Amino acid sequence: MTRRLQDWLTQGADRAPDSTAIVFEGQATSYRTLDEASNRLARALRDTGCARGDRIALLLPKSPQALIGMFAALKADCMYVPLDTSSPSARLGRILEVCEPACILALESTAAALGEIAPSAKGAHIVWMDDGAPASQNRFRHQFAWKDVQTFSPARIESQNSESDPAHILFTSGSTGVPKGVVITHSNVLHFVDWAVRYFGIRASDRISGHPPLHFDLSTFDIYGTIAAGAQIHLLPPELSLLPHRLAEFIRASELTQWFSVPSILNHMARHDAVLPHDFPSLERLLWCGEKFPTPALIYWMERVPHSSFTNLYGPTEATIASSYYRVPECPSDETAEIPIGEPCAGELLLVLDEHLRPAPANEIGDLYIGGVGLSPGYWRDPEKTRQVFLKNPFTADPSSRIYKTGDLARVGTDGLIYLLGRSDTQIKSRGYRIELGEIETAIHTIPGVVDAAVVTIDTGGFEGLAICCAYVAAPDSGLTPIKLKQVLSKTLPSYMIPARWMKLDRMPLNGNGKTARPLLKENFQDEASALASAGRHA
Repeated sequence: MTRRLQDWLTQGADRAPDSTAIVFEGQATSYRTLDEASNRLARALRDTGCARGDRIALLLPKSPQALIGMFAALKADCMYVPLDTSSPSARLGRILEVCEPACILALESTAAALGEIAPSAKGAHIVWMDDGAPASQNRFRHQFAWKDVQTFSPARIESQNSESDPAHILFTSGSTGVPKGVVITHSNVLHFVDWAVRYFGIRASDRISGHPPLHFDLSTFDIYGTIAAGAQIHLLPPELSLLPHRLAEFIRASELTQWFSVPSILNHMARHDAVLPHDFPSLERLLWCGEKFPTPALIYWMERVPHSSFTNLYGPTEATIASSYYRVPECPSDETAEIPIGEPCAGELLLVLDEHLRPAPANEIGDLYIGGVGLSPGYWRDPEKTRQVFLKNPFTADPSSRIYKTGDLARVGTDGLIYLLGRSDTQIKSRGYRIELGEIETAIHTIPGVVDAAVVTIDTGGFEGLAICCAYVAAPDSGLTPIKLKQVLSKTLPSYMIPARWMKLDRMPLNGNGKTARPLLKENFQDEASALASAGRHA
C-alpha cells in the first residue's frame, strides 16, 4: 500500500479527531481542524491549477497556518518549500527563481517581504492565510484570502503522489552564492520517523517541542514524529531562542516530554544556568543534532535532569534529519570526554573511507560517507553538483546504490562507534545552521571598494560555537569599515552568516603557492580574541 506523509494526519484525525495536534501561543489546534483545514486548502490549490510535482512556497513563520500549508501541499500532490521569513529579500528571490513555485502562501505579517520578492514570483498564485492581501499588495492578480479557502469542502481529497515523490525542498547555503535545494522524498522521511517513533517509544500522550524553524530539517522530525504518534507539538515562538530562562520556563509550563534542538541552544541555557536541579519532571527524552554538544554543557544537563535520556543524533540535510544515533549511557565524569555520533539508524549506512574509497582502519581519520534509505535524490535542478557528492556505492554491484560524501572527517573507534572530528572543506555549522564560507566571501567580493577578502572561523567557546571572521583589503578612500560592510551584507545574507569579527589589512597574506594564507589569518584572529579576553579578565 502506498504511504505518504499526509496519511499520518488522516489516520490521526480518524483515530482521535478532538485530540490536540498543535499548541502555539496558548491556542490549541485539534487533529480534526488540521485535517479539514488542509483538505480545504488542498482543494483550493488544485482549483488554481496546482498539479503533481508543483512547488508551493511557504512564506510563513512557524505557526499552525504553516503546518496547514505543508499538509495541504502534500494532499494536492505538490511539494512544499519552507522559506526563512527573516532572510534578506535577495536571498529569498534567488530561491524562488530556482524552485519556480506555482503558489506562494503568505500572511499579512510577511506581506512586505513578499512585495520585495515579487519580481521573482513569476506569476505564482498568492494565497493569504489570513483575512486577505494588504492594499499595498494589489499588484498580484492571482490571489485569494483564507475566507475564500473556507468555501471549499473539508472532505477528504484523493492524492496521487507516492512514496518516491518529493515531499519538500530545503534550501541550504551554497558555495557559489546560490542556495542549494535539497530534495527530500516522502520515503526519506517515512523511514526515519518509523524508526524514531519505535526507538524512542513516542506515543499519543507525548508533548513534543517544536524549536527549529521550518526551513531547518530538524523540524521535519518534530512535525511528522508528532503526527505519526498522534501526539502534541508545542511550537516555540522564535523570540524565545536567545532567552535561556524563558526557554526553561516554556519547557516547564508546557510539561514537555521530548526536547529536540541544536546543541548551541542547550549550551546557551547551561552557560546562563537556566536549568534547576531536578528540573523538567515531565521531560523523558532530550535529543540534539546539527553540531557538537560541548561535554561540559552535557554534564550540566545530565546532572540537573537525571531522569531524562540523552541522545546524540547526526546527519546532514542530504540524508534526511539524522543517519546515526548514540544514547549517552551515563553522565561523563571527564569534561574532555568525546561523545560519539554512534551507529547507523535502521536502514542507514555510515562509512569512514580513505582517499581511495577504502575503509579507514580503526582510529584513523577518513572522510565520512552516508548511504541508505534516508539519502536524498539530490539537488533541485543541479545534476552536476549532485554528481559531485552523490557517488556510486563501491561496495555493491547494485547500480542504484549511492553514497553521499558529507564533507565531515571521522574515525571508527575500537568500540566500533563513529566519532566526528570536523569539516574537510569550508562548510561549517554555527547555531545549527549549515554555512558555506564561500557564499559569504562571494557576497563580500561584490561590495564596491572591496579589493580582496577571506573568511575563516575560530572557536570562541561561546554560544555561536564557531565565530565567523573576515579579513579584507579595501580600496583607498573607499571608507569601508566593518560597520559599513555589515550594513551592506545584511541586505543579501541572513544574520547568522554575517561575520562577527573583522580585520582590515593593507594586503592579504599569501602562502608559498600564492594562495591566501588562511591558517595565518585564523591564528591572527585567535590571538586578537585571546588578547581581548585577557584584557576583559583584568579590567
